[in-house]
Amino acid sequence: MGDNTASRNHIHSNPAFDASVMEGGFKFFDDDGHPKRTGNVMTASAHIITAVIGSGVLSLAWAIAQLGWVVGPIVMVMFSIVTYYTSCLLVACYRDPVTGKRNSTYSAAVRNHLGGFMYKVLGVVQRVNLYGSTIGYTITACISMVAIRRNACVHKHGEGKPCLINSNPYMIAFGVVEIILSQIPNFDKLSWLSTVAAIMSFTYSGIGLAIGIAKVAETGTIQGSLTGVTIGVQVTRAKKIWRIFQALGDIAFAYAFAIVLIEIEDTVKSPPSEAKTMKTASKISLSVTSIFYILCGCFGYAAFGDLAPGNILTGAGFFNPSWLIDIANAAIVIHLIGAYQVFSQPFYAFVEKKAAQLFPDNHFITKDIKIMSYKLNLFRVVWRTLYVISTTLLSMIFPFFNGVVGFLGALGYWPMSIYFPVAMYIAQKKIPKWSTRWIFLQVLCLSALVIALLAAVGSIVGVVESLKDYKPFMTST
Repeated sequence: MGDNTASRNHIHSNPAFDASVMEGGFKFFDDDGHPKRTGNVMTASAHIITAVIGSGVLSLAWAIAQLGWVVGPIVMVMFSIVTYYTSCLLVACYRDPVTGKRNSTYSAAVRNHLGGFMYKVLGVVQRVNLYGSTIGYTITACISMVAIRRNACVHKHGEGKPCLINSNPYMIAFGVVEIILSQIPNFDKLSWLSTVAAIMSFTYSGIGLAIGIAKVAETGTIQGSLTGVTIGVQVTRAKKIWRIFQALGDIAFAYAFAIVLIEIEDTVKSPPSEAKTMKTASKISLSVTSIFYILCGCFGYAAFGDLAPGNILTGAGFFNPSWLIDIANAAIVIHLIGAYQVFSQPFYAFVEKKAAQLFPDNHFITKDIKIMSYKLNLFRVVWRTLYVISTTLLSMIFPFFNGVVGFLGALGYWPMSIYFPVAMYIAQKKIPKWSTRWIFLQVLCLSALVIALLAAVGSIVGVVESLKDYKPFMTST
């Protein structure tokens, strides 16, 4: 996902159905009254690639450094294959096999295939994941802002001179921007922001890959080892194990995009069947993404070896050409400003809708104050401001890129990309218990759960280790 979000707000719209236009037949409308869908394999592939490629790519060199030249690429290929397989299961759940009714969102598919309880569980999982992602975005954006500032300091005072920079003012600045943007009422007003975010994600990902290739070409040597960081040199045996688990979470974070897959499917025309189109699109997009990811991770590892930084564009990563690194880090910041809003908007809307339902007569919650063309809602101002403040404070307490990214990957990948697609497919196809396919799917689900739990534990251990040398609100880097 990484976390790229351009497809999230503009790929799915459902204007009111105009029956008078419909009288002429189904020329302009689909069977659900939605304006005729026009998406195809190429547009769906583009949406998926845009949704997948994001800030998760920055940690892949570090992840491969923990796993080594043999296991690292194999693990990335395995994640790609499993993600493709479960994506095929998920897109098969778009239509009800009996009635042919569409499930236009992920949550609608879960509700219709698994029932109300699992729908509520999904809601909790989604909102926890969305909240955690906004914390991760704050941390990542701050790291890039500090990198730009440090780059300027190095060029002013020379390499080797201390350039200690407190990250807190940058996190606060990011939070202030998000508080302002959070007052955009809904997704309908966010398309411009999301489009810019998508362009930025391709910018910094491409720069990271290009500089990695250039550095390997310049030195003429490929660094790293078959087994990754060396026990007894860089890390202890225990730390090596925890880092391997954390690396799995980092890779999972890069592949977590299932949450928007059905929304993308809802843009595809039929015939051929939407599921058939999406299976082809998933194969194309995940092939392209996996090649890109493996190139980014491998060239980053080849350039830095076992010392590959957690974020390839910051820390001990690339410094020259400085202007190009600054552009890449600025692109990260711009991308994450937009990504933060796209991920937080569903949470905003959920709380505001619930509050209005519980207190319909409370003017503080329901009344809009018109200021020129803008409608100001006091509850929206207070609630969204408190939300941003909470994510900013937690980011200041735990500003550890790899640990947080690994934890978010573990938290979101298994339920959204594995469990719910498998469970819905079993329910839809009425696969008999203890049949060969049922056993295979259960083994897949349990195996992925074990990996996710190990990744979560490894990431938590990494954060705890980092906290030993870090004093919240005080430490400069």
